[in-house]
Amino acid sequence: MARTATLFAGPAALLAWSWLRLGQPHAGASTALWLIALAVAPAFLPRPRWRAVATLPAAVLALHSALGVWIVHPIRLLGRFGGGFLEFYDVRLPFSAVSHPRMESVVLVALYASCVAVAMAVAARKPVLASVAVVVAAGWPATLLTGPDDLLRGVALLAVVLSLVVALGGPLRPRRLAVAALVGGGVVLAAFAASTSSAVASGQVLHWQGWDFYTKPPKPVTVQYVWNSDFRGLHFPKKVTTVLTIKAPSRSTYWRATTLDEFAGGNWYETNGPPVAPTRINGRDELRGDPELPAAANDSKRWVRQEVTIAALRDNHLIGASVPVAYGPGSHVVDYGDGGVAQLQDQPLARGERYTVWSYEAQPTPRQLAALPARYPEQVKKTDLSVEAGATAPPFGAPDRERRMAEILAFSYPARTYQAFYRTARRIVGDPSNPYAATLELEAWFRSGAFQYDETPPQSSTLPPLVAFVTQTHRGYCQHFAGAMALMLRYLGIPARVAAGFTSGEYDRSKHEWTVTDHDAHTWVEAWFPRYGWLPFDPTPGRGSLNGTYTASSPHFDLTDGLFAVAQHVRRPGFDLRTLRGAHGNATTGVTALKGRPKPGPMGSRIGSLLRLLVLVAAALVVLVAAAKLGIRKRRYLTRDPRKLARACVRELSDFVSDQGAKAPPSATLGELAQLVEAELGVSASAFVSAAAEARFGPAAAAREAAGTARRELRSLRRELRRALTRTERVLGLVSLRSLGLTG
Repeated sequence: MARTATLFAGPAALLAWSWLRLGQPHAGASTALWLIALAVAPAFLPRPRWRAVATLPAAVLALHSALGVWIVHPIRLLGRFGGGFLEFYDVRLPFSAVSHPRMESVVLVALYASCVAVAMAVAARKPVLASVAVVVAAGWPATLLTGPDDLLRGVALLAVVLSLVVALGGPLRPRRLAVAALVGGGVVLAAFAASTSSAVASGQVLHWQGWDFYTKPPKPVTVQYVWNSDFRGLHFPKKVTTVLTIKAPSRSTYWRATTLDEFAGGNWYETNGPPVAPTRINGRDELRGDPELPAAANDSKRWVRQEVTIAALRDNHLIGASVPVAYGPGSHVVDYGDGGVAQLQDQPLARGERYTVWSYEAQPTPRQLAALPARYPEQVKKTDLSVEAGATAPPFGAPDRERRMAEILAFSYPARTYQAFYRTARRIVGDPSNPYAATLELEAWFRSGAFQYDETPPQSSTLPPLVAFVTQTHRGYCQHFAGAMALMLRYLGIPARVAAGFTSGEYDRSKHEWTVTDHDAHTWVEAWFPRYGWLPFDPTPGRGSLNGTYTASSPHFDLTDGLFAVAQHVRRPGFDLRTLRGAHGNATTGVTALKGRPKPGPMGSRIGSLLRLLVLVAAALVVLVAAAKLGIRKRRYLTRDPRKLARACVRELSDFVSDQGAKAPPSATLGELAQLVEAELGVSASAFVSAAAEARFGPAAAAREAAGTARRELRSLRRELRRALTRTERVLGLVSLRSLGLTG
């Protein structure tokens, strides 16, 4: 019992590590330990039949612990397990255990089943079976989710497998331990070498992630969105679904569905702002009466036309490039709001529908924006400077602004929790001389590497989500980045809001068409500037790229001009834009992908997934075993003593027979060895035995010649033995560990 428990501890810890990492947060340690205990308990019984019988009640308890359903309700139990299993084909890993409890149940069942297989093999003292069970059970989750700890987990797996082979193969003799240490060290070195090879790094050896056993009949997919902010976690389906195709110029832009103008209770919400009456001209609804549009937006020659086709989106917004100024809605009844938002009043968009949008995309330079005064329309100040319900921040540069902000933070209980948030914003922007300098510094700070993109960020139980994101965790997804930057701008007196929609997608130059998928869903920031209106900024690193030279999210960003805009008339320095150069500059913003351009490799292309590593290491292990056996055999012949040479020949034949599963006892005579060869392998060894006996026991004068004859007879005998064996038997003999003393 003690030996079984000791040998099972290492594999159990590895399997728990491998399976539980698929969910965030991990399942409780008490649950995992309980399932592992249920798996190993039957293995402590002395007889195989008793173990099999004891496994049944243990499995009932384990299924109830993992799935929350007793086996007396088989339909519910299978439904919960099957539903969780199929979710693995639709949910990106690591999954949220809170949002997908059935997936966590499947992981717990897999952990239990894996531990049962390993525990039973260990109890039966079957080293090969136990090793295969560990490799399969640890390798499966490794193909689902890879990460920076793949190599460490691979080395741990190899160590566990080698320990099982050595400990279960027979008595622990010094020679067996020494050979095991030699082979194990070589395998670990081979693992490190394999992990750095280009074949592994490129992800081209094997790709189990592409195997899909989900045979549910396909059906048309529609995608719906709730655009209000949600900071509990983001989960893209594994299957990418095209939601829109848009015929438009190739210039990278974002496709906006709506704007979130209201911030209350820690979240951003879509509101129904003041309606804008459209002007019907040439079959389109023009929003020239929108008070938030700049004068230049009334010039239709500056508009950009887009023809939108709905592929799989079900939404009640008309989507277009930011900022829309006119729509051709077809037969839909539409209400228009300020800022170019179009909301359907009859029915949502459906597959195959087409409509047209015209947008105004201002392209100011950093110097032009830096020269603008902080003057804002009343509607913009009323709506887009609110920092909480009933609390509106004074505009940038307003007289006695700091005193008024102190009063808001002191007397508004909801705003009071954002004091550290506001202090951080002040520290980052310093004392800017213009609103654009503050906006650019905030955007650059979020993109500089101080924050990490994380779709399952840690949650805080004491702080509002955006406060925790800015002051503690520094981990989040686009809603965190955009929500935090927009709110910081408002606290600084700069009108801002969150825009929701999609990044550019992929452009097909032959069709002059953008393809937008559900994985392109995104939120970003819009800030209002005189003469230019709403301008997009994107603080989220790595999700997309805008086109203007004024934003740090654009590959065309003019860093020199941006530095000038921030530095002129500076009173107190803030974030240093020069940190955008190098590792965190525009090279990391992700330029829009064009059709035909090489795509990034699969998910497991970092260090190499554990599976690909194991394939290469298995090949290295075969080579090492063969080399070890050859080296040991050749070392025996490093002598001129004919008696020792004859003994080496006998030992070589004995090892060959042992590797074929016909092990001769250590006390066997030459005659008994010959009988064993003939009985088990069907080849006569009499000529070799006669020469070996004369070399070992005959007169010393004739021993040297007899030793040479024995070596020649041994070579001839080996050729006959190889001809008598099948190719499979020869390969198995080559990799057999019996002659090395590592198995019984």
